[in-house]
Parts: sequence; C-alpha cells; structure tokens
Amino acid sequence: MALDLNPLFGPWRDDTVGTMARGLQGSEILRIAAEIRELVAQGRQVCNLTVGDFSSREFPIPAVLGEGIAQALKAGETNYPPSDGMLALRQSVQRYYERALGLKYPLDSVLITAGARPIIYGVYRSVLDAGDTVVYPVPSWNNNHYAHMMGARSVEVKTDAEHGFMPTVEQLAPHLSQARLLCLCSPLNPTGTMISPEAMKAIGQRVVEENRQREARGARPLLVMYDHIYWTLTIGQSRHVTPVELVPELAPYTVFVDGVSKAFAATGLRVGWTVGPPSIISRMKDVLGHVGAWAPKAEQVAVARFLDDAPAVSAYLETMRRRVDERLTALHQGLSAMRAAGLPVLSIPPQGAIYLTARFELLGKAGLRTNTDIRKLLLEKAGFALVPFQAFGLMEDTGWFRLSVGAVSVEDIQAALPRVEAVLREVVK
Repeated sequence: MALDLNPLFGPWRDDTVGTMARGLQGSEILRIAAEIRELVAQGRQVCNLTVGDFSSREFPIPAVLGEGIAQALKAGETNYPPSDGMLALRQSVQRYYERALGLKYPLDSVLITAGARPIIYGVYRSVLDAGDTVVYPVPSWNNNHYAHMMGARSVEVKTDAEHGFMPTVEQLAPHLSQARLLCLCSPLNPTGTMISPEAMKAIGQRVVEENRQREARGARPLLVMYDHIYWTLTIGQSRHVTPVELVPELAPYTVFVDGVSKAFAATGLRVGWTVGPPSIISRMKDVLGHVGAWAPKAEQVAVARFLDDAPAVSAYLETMRRRVDERLTALHQGLSAMRAAGLPVLSIPPQGAIYLTARFELLGKAGLRTNTDIRKLLLEKAGFALVPFQAFGLMEDTGWFRLSVGAVSVEDIQAALPRVEAVLREVVK
C-alpha cells in the first residue's frame, strides 16, 4: 500500500522558496493557453490565436529533417552531446550564417542550445551582475522576467504603433550610458513588425560610439542581444537586417538568438544556437553546461545535415512563408474590412514572424474597462482567442493584442471573422 503524503503538504507556503522565485510572475501566455485547451476539450469552437507555436497538422517540420532524426536515433545517437554542441552542427550553422546572412564568424563563435530560451538566459546570466541595467523596448518577449531572475535593473522603453512598436535611437539613447545590455528583436514577438535598416543602423552606430567612450575610460562595454529567431519569416517587401551587417564594428558586442523552432516549425525539437563574440560564447557554454541546456543529440545530427542542404532549406522556407502569409493576410484583410465598415478595430499590416497586431477599440464601451474584459468577450462570444500586450510588458490597457497564426488554418480564420464582426456590432450598436 502506497504511503499517502497529500495530507502532509497543507496550504502552500511562500517561505519555502527564495525571494527571487516568490517575486517571479508565471507566463500569462501559458496561462491563457491552458484556458483555451480546457475550452476546446469541452467541445467549444475556438480560433486559437494565442500561442507562438505551430500545429503539426498545419505546419509539419521538413520531411527530410524528421527522417534524419529517425535515422540518428536508429544509429544510437542518444548519449550526451558536447556541451557546446555537435561539431558538425556548429560548422553547419557557421556555413549557414555565411551563406544566408553574409556573416563569416569563427567556429568558436557558435554555441548550440536546447532551443532559444537558454540562449537568452545564458546571455543575461553570463554578462550581468546584480544591479546592472538592462534596456529593452516594450512590448517584447519575457525581458522583464529574465531581468527579474538576474536581479537586474530594467529600463523599459515604451514604443508606439506609429513606429511599428520598434524602438528608435532617440528613444534608446538617453538610457544607454548606464546600460550593460540592450535587448532587441526583429521580427518582433509580439507584433510581427520589423525594424527598418535605417533605424537599426542608427542604433548600432550609437552603441559603437558609446563603447568607444567606455573603452577610453576603461569601463565595461554595452552589449547587444539581438533576437532574430523569426528572421526567415518575412512577409511581402519587408527585408530582415542584422546589426552586424549594417555596423560591422558591432560584432564584438552583439550576441544573436536563433534556432530551428520558428523557421522550420520545429518548436519541440529544441535545437537553438547563438552566434557572437568568442569571449562571451565561451562563458555562456560554461554557464549553460551546468544546467544541461544542450539540444538532444539525434536532433543535432539531423539539423546539421539539413542546414547544409541549401535547396531543401530554401524550398521549405518558401512554402512556410507562403502559408504563414496566407493566414496573416486573411486576418489583416478581415479586420481591415471591419474597420472600413466603421467597426472599432485596427490591425497593422504584417511584416514578419507569425503574428498580427490588432487593436480592439472597445475600452469604455459596454462596460469594457480592461484588455482582459475585451479578451474574455471575444473568447466567450466569438470563440476568438488572443493575447493582450500586458503579457509582453506593456501594462497599460490600450486595446492592443497579439494574434498568432501558427496553430490555425485559413478556414479557421475565415470561420471566426464573422463571429468577431457580430460581437463588435453588438457592442457599438
């Protein structure tokens, strides 16, 4: 007979965990996603635009990649990989960056990780001391939580729709002299917008200028974490740029966040990589080695072979971009048609990633006082599930939401839009 331990636990006690853990907020996105799963399990019809993930039915991984994993498992590639990643994959990433981005890095600049999240944690943990200042725009993904875990001082730069929720050099410049880390992301989660080459170059030049001044007085440099995990998913005429290609002098200060998760709909494979200055990458390897944040070996073997197959990569990405574009365009055109009809909704034309940014201008109408009120109304009345910008650090109730298309079909979107329109008409009548 098993020993029943349940009666011993009693009420939860906050004094059993440390100060950092007590103050850490859980993911609002994951909480909302759990709510949606429960509704779907109950048989509710829901157009799920919440999570930044992919339905394997709508977006399967490349067939050759899946076959490569199966072959690697069959060959017994199931033990620990090297802490910095399989040599073949590091070399493959090195060639991929040179071929696709025009950036030629030494092999010591490449570190393989279990997806992109350990990279972000590794950057924060490796370069920051408690009390150091981190500058990042809001909305953005999870910088506030990582800063909290590191005991860092956050400087949040509020962006606006006029600039596609991308920061400008004018907004950032007043904060850079005290900063140790600047965090940028393009295409941006949650907005699906991209930084312009002009804006990126101006920011990069300002960072280089700041570091020249610091070097002259023997101060630690300002570093840039550039998250471009969605860089292969650009829409229309949008062009992805990197800080280093525009301002090569930034290379000693810039760490990239990247991987297969978004480009190849492979979120569950957990293969990410970072490329950056060897001095930083070496320390990140040590930090992440202690937490076992390496990608599974079989997946590393398969990804290495896949990335070197340039025709297969190109063919998959062409299809991937088309399918993402179909969904984002259907959403944007549907919401834009509602706005043209006088309804209180606005969406920003999609530029990249798998996200559309939309504003439901319903605050103050029909008793709706918060983004949460709007979210619940659309979910309950229209089966339309989305995530408010509060989940991305922008705490004001503004009516702005992220809509993610990775888990839905075009038909799902087209079926949901009339329900959304009906709700909006009911609110404003």
